[in-house]
Amino acid sequence: MIQSMTGYGKAMVQLPSKKITVEVKSLNSKNLDLNTRVPSMYREKELVIRTMLAKSLERGKVDFNLYVEVTGETTTTKLNETLVKEYMNQLRNVVAGDEVELLKMAVRMPETLKTEREEVDEAEFKVIIEAIDEALVNINKYRSDEGKVLENDFLMRAEKIAALLEEVIAIDPQRIENVRERLHKAVSDLKETVDENRFEQELVYYLEKYDITEEKVRLKNHLNYFNESIQSTDSNGKKLGFITQEIGREINTIGSKANFAPMQQLVVQMKDELEKIKEQALNVL
Repeated sequence: MIQSMTGYGKAMVQLPSKKITVEVKSLNSKNLDLNTRVPSMYREKELVIRTMLAKSLERGKVDFNLYVEVTGETTTTKLNETLVKEYMNQLRNVVAGDEVELLKMAVRMPETLKTEREEVDEAEFKVIIEAIDEALVNINKYRSDEGKVLENDFLMRAEKIAALLEEVIAIDPQRIENVRERLHKAVSDLKETVDENRFEQELVYYLEKYDITEEKVRLKNHLNYFNESIQSTDSNGKKLGFITQEIGREINTIGSKANFAPMQQLVVQMKDELEKIKEQALNVL
């Protein structure tokens, strides 16, 4: 079953003093393109997070966001009391004022507030990992749902191409007869006497150049292989891309050999359906 590269997953968890929110978004890309945004205190764990994302999502342009909202009364910013008192002592020598006014001036001075680096709590990070797992489950479900829509669209368009191919096969004898008549008319318009045996030999050679039997067989095989690949257990967008290239090659060859307006019209319709498949195949994982 195919999966789309487009997806979105979210998970939230409430800790005693923090609210953790994890968001994962992905779009189509040739390879895995990871963009992670995590608070500075979790930077040392970023490689662990990126490894989880790469293993689960495989391919796509992925944006990962980890939000931490402090909901309790804890803070990592501390007042440097010693420095504040020293500033107040110096200010007393410069200006007159009560203790409150001196304090107001002192706390505006440099380095009176200091932020202590908070160490990662392993128990807390384990909860974050669980939230990331939940978000990845959600995004992969989203991808699978989108993949089902793509699968139905692919099958429908491949069926249309197969139906158009049957029409091509049906009118092929008429096309050959039309080519034969045109050649006979061209010779007769010359009003020249020709060797019938030689003419038939040249006609056979000419018609063989416009024979599309091999292309019809190969196109059928490619369409069957495309359908089988869509319904396989793994999702391989690159493989589907290669198969659509082969399908396009056979359709183009039929078009170049057609030399018959009704068949060329059918070829145009096949190309239109194939282009829509190619566009959507870019979204497949």
